[in-house]
Amino acid sequence: MTTAANILIVDDVTDNIQVAMNLLREDNYDFSFATDGPKALSMLQADGAEFDLILLDIMMPGMDGFEVSRQIKAMPAWRDVPIIFLTARTDVDSIASAFEVGGVDYVTKPFHGAELLARVRAHIQLFQTRKWLEQQNIDLETKSRFAQARLLSELEDSQKELIWLLTELMESTSDETGKHIRRVSEISSLLAMLHPSLTEADADTLYHASPMHDIGKMTVPHEILHKPGRLSPEEFEMMKQHTSNAYRLMSGSKRRLIQAAAIIAHQHHERWDGKGYPRALKGSDIHIYGRIVALADVFDALTHKRCYKEAWEPHEAVDFIVANRGSHFDPELVDLFTDNVDKFLDIAQLT
Repeated sequence: MTTAANILIVDDVTDNIQVAMNLLREDNYDFSFATDGPKALSMLQADGAEFDLILLDIMMPGMDGFEVSRQIKAMPAWRDVPIIFLTARTDVDSIASAFEVGGVDYVTKPFHGAELLARVRAHIQLFQTRKWLEQQNIDLETKSRFAQARLLSELEDSQKELIWLLTELMESTSDETGKHIRRVSEISSLLAMLHPSLTEADADTLYHASPMHDIGKMTVPHEILHKPGRLSPEEFEMMKQHTSNAYRLMSGSKRRLIQAAAIIAHQHHERWDGKGYPRALKGSDIHIYGRIVALADVFDALTHKRCYKEAWEPHEAVDFIVANRGSHFDPELVDLFTDNVDKFLDIAQLT
């Protein structure tokens, strides 16, 4: 599905443009560049212009990157093209402003080569997949029942393939591991199967969508994501934005699994008592998918080592889940968990 991609790099320092091009040449992208905002906007308005991604500096004379992004998003032909901000600014206000004006990601200078390459690959893959789905424009209702089922299955398979591709890319730039992601997937699916109000279809949806729960961490600066010690209050505020950033990225999709992934990414840090983030949702206002992945994510994180903590003993993790029944976690889910705890401990041992 992926085709050759065209990237526009906008930076007033030509050395920065050259560095970015050198880091990305591994994937044989086609590059164009502009050294100021007005020139970039002029290039976008030219006949035949076609770009799959824009790498945009913030601090430029005359017109800064924020204003350039605002004007790009006002152009119907370019509003959906992803913009990744490349900048030396790491303050919370700048990062927040970057997403408010339409950016999908934020990479700090000096670049980490693997990080930049992984993020560019992920956003180009997502953009081209979305464009491919739109171009199909198939009226499923005019097809036979057999053809309809086959096409829906193919679209579903494409979504699953995209989800696991993005998950693998996320592993290369975040503190998540493939083993953690797959265990969360198994735990979430099992909780759904045990839940009296959910169906096999819900369990399948959770199995395939829950791996995207932390995809928004790809938008968190590398030095914060991999910090071995406790985050400062300012750093934690930046870390918390991974939930909203992921939702902005995926919420526009009309595809079932991507919609579910958007909900999960947005709500899996909400708490039953309303003290979670990013929206302080409470109780059943939190989608059941978000409540399920919240429990699955915490349980697996507790029972396995991370860069900032050692693994807890399984019984300690179970005690924590029980102790937070009705505060952090949905009481009904905790009861399902404890009633079937041996099954969840078996999943926790998967390596």
